[in-house]
Amino acid sequence: MNFDLTQEQEMIRRTIREFADEEVAPGAIERDRTKEFPVEIFRQLADMGMMGLPFEEKYGGAGADTISFAIVTEELSRACASTGITYSAHISLGGAPLNLFGTEEQKEKYLTPICTGESFGAFGLTEPNAGSDAGGTQTTAKTEGDDFVINGGKVFITNASYAKNLALTAITGEQDGKKEISAIIVPTDAEGFKVIDNYEKMGLNASNTTELVMENVRVPQENLLGKRGNGFRQFLVTLDGGRIGIGAMAVGIAQAAFDRALRYSKERKQFGKSLSEFQVNQFKLADMALKIELARNMVYKAAWLKDQGRPFSKEAAMCKLYASEIAMEVADEAIQLHGGYGYMKEYEVERYMRDAKLLEIGEGTSEVQHMVIARHIGV
Repeated sequence: MNFDLTQEQEMIRRTIREFADEEVAPGAIERDRTKEFPVEIFRQLADMGMMGLPFEEKYGGAGADTISFAIVTEELSRACASTGITYSAHISLGGAPLNLFGTEEQKEKYLTPICTGESFGAFGLTEPNAGSDAGGTQTTAKTEGDDFVINGGKVFITNASYAKNLALTAITGEQDGKKEISAIIVPTDAEGFKVIDNYEKMGLNASNTTELVMENVRVPQENLLGKRGNGFRQFLVTLDGGRIGIGAMAVGIAQAAFDRALRYSKERKQFGKSLSEFQVNQFKLADMALKIELARNMVYKAAWLKDQGRPFSKEAAMCKLYASEIAMEVADEAIQLHGGYGYMKEYEVERYMRDAKLLEIGEGTSEVQHMVIARHIGV
């Protein structure tokens, strides 16, 4: 076993850490307050070749691996989780389905602008009555001549305001009395397609979370992504990869919370000693460091398995479940170590908790991850 990063991975880590510290972190508090989407940051990431990181160079990507994607997601999330989730969704939910299931023509047309940063990646899955139970999809795509006519709505869709095209799931018919769910690529400027950006969120305020409304949206049948009726299976595969991104985000948030708690505990004096000199706080910090290390190793293992072309669904669910829950724990403990100051926005640790909470919900709740893991261990 070799736990060393490759030269390329280490170079990417150094590059993105420096960028995150110098360009992303300084405006994080202000973006959280104003909810301003970090357009300029992503323009710079595109110039750095990060927006198509794990995709082939012929589509404008960088040909890197999943571990590199996890590293970039972690470092961006450490500086600003809104930036981290935007990046993770752009790659794992926007670009990945096109890369996995698209035809050569579809990849050239739709994946290339994602890789170059001309368009953001987004994926239309969740509906008002179809969250973890994605089989409850109600959006329809009826065949009329050579077209699909799409009607329905999606909720909680990341990046859609900045995406030129996105893949979404819709019912295209019935097979043996069951819904035939397919994935279809839809231009966001199509007639009848509306993107609504007015959610009031608990955290991740500088990320773009939208509602989609489709009223008789007409797209050619050639926009079918993958095989007709395979949309359900395709999104399960997509979510497996996305869970690695969520795990990496969680590690980044937890690391940021730990770093601030460690620094504060060394600086803050109580009863004539720094907080870090009290054994109770030393044990708290040790537990935080332990959990972050375990979570990071789990994320890297899932990413490594994916890169080796081996099954990784169980490990992706495990890393997502564990990392998201320890991110909440570490953020909570960081607030506690800060005392009253932890409750104040200027100290940032309260933001980590607000941002971390979504990670226990998105891309399958913690409860769903337990179900996935249980299925893989044969119960």
